[in-house]
Amino acid sequence: MKLQVKFSLYNAITKIAIIVVLGAIILFSLDKLAYNQLDNRLLKKKNKIIEHLNDDEIDSLLNNQQSFTDYNILKEEFIVLTDIPDNQKDSVAQIYSEKREIEGDVEVYRILNYKFLYHTNWYNLEIGETMTTLESIKNVIRFYMLVVLVGALLITLITDYAFSNFLLKPFYLIIDKKINRVDDPTHYNYENIPTNTDDFKILDNSVNSLMRKINTLFALEKQFIANVSHELLTPISILSTRFENMLSTPEIPLEHETKIYASLKTLNRLKVIINSLLLISKVENNQYLKTEEIDLKQELIDIYEDLEDRISDKKIAYNLNLDEDFKFTGNKALIHTLLINIINNAIKYNINGGTLSIIGKKDHQNYVLTIIDTGLGMSAALVEDAFDRFKRGNTDENGFGLGLAIVQSIAKFHKIDIQIKSEEGKGTSISLVF
Repeated sequence: MKLQVKFSLYNAITKIAIIVVLGAIILFSLDKLAYNQLDNRLLKKKNKIIEHLNDDEIDSLLNNQQSFTDYNILKEEFIVLTDIPDNQKDSVAQIYSEKREIEGDVEVYRILNYKFLYHTNWYNLEIGETMTTLESIKNVIRFYMLVVLVGALLITLITDYAFSNFLLKPFYLIIDKKINRVDDPTHYNYENIPTNTDDFKILDNSVNSLMRKINTLFALEKQFIANVSHELLTPISILSTRFENMLSTPEIPLEHETKIYASLKTLNRLKVIINSLLLISKVENNQYLKTEEIDLKQELIDIYEDLEDRISDKKIAYNLNLDEDFKFTGNKALIHTLLINIINNAIKYNINGGTLSIIGKKDHQNYVLTIIDTGLGMSAALVEDAFDRFKRGNTDENGFGLGLAIVQSIAKFHKIDIQIKSEEGKGTSISLVF
């Protein structure tokens, strides 16, 4: 899981928790809030009525009677003004809930009761609102609370994601430009990624430092291999010449002759190892050009001509089936080495009277060449290590395990994907995806 996603999830979870807690607090306090809202409305109505009272209005309200009552059609609220005895004291408005009957309908009302002196007369004012109003207030508060909380959650999630994306942008640039895109230490760009975050600056500098060390080791490896080519091949050639001269000596004992032959064979093997390692090194260091047009079918025909005797000796049925004449640009000598190594293995590890099939076909935008044999095959563990240098498959023959390592290096150099499928006792299938 990406760091940015973790940041976003953490922020989302914490904010949801906060919103749930706040929502619970508001819901538990909702009754109190609704009552306060309703009581404030009653007080405002009371103040408005008292403020606009005058003698004519009181006379018209009371109309020479002892009280006045008014209520709306839906009976949601009422106003009662009553003339009371003069022996009263100023009182504070009292608010309470009580059942009242209006025209035969009994409802629970929130009632404000207030006694006041106007000029020389005392009056009692009652203003009531049905509790259904309270429920509507609660619903309004719930709705707006939900809207605000959800809106706040969405806004914070979007802003957090955008901010984390902005914050982590230098990190992904470092990963992409300085690790993923680097295929050769000599082409590495040591320029720092712009950032104000100290942690990313440390990471950037650490990667640069590591790449400098790798580049130094890479240069040393090139120099070492170049030295090997000059320092080892020359004495090997000298020794081979001396042994060959010794074999031409007349009356050499048979025992000595056998040992000299064994020594020459060992020197030749050593020369093959060195030349193979040099080839891999040159390919991996891009010391070859890819400027030749290669006809894949013609290359396979030429290889068959070179290996025809070996195929006949093991009585192997050889099948070449290409859908089209595929051509591409590359290094002809390297492609020849790649193909001959694979086909040579398919012959070497095949059974007598077996089959060797080479199939080429177009697959969407790719061209796939598959080489199939009916030989010894390999276990799953050996397939995984097939390209490791100096590791060998299911064979007791002496060798150095560099064939498929050379194949892999040349394939990477030409951007060819290699896929191996094998089963012990049933053979091996190697696909080259161009």
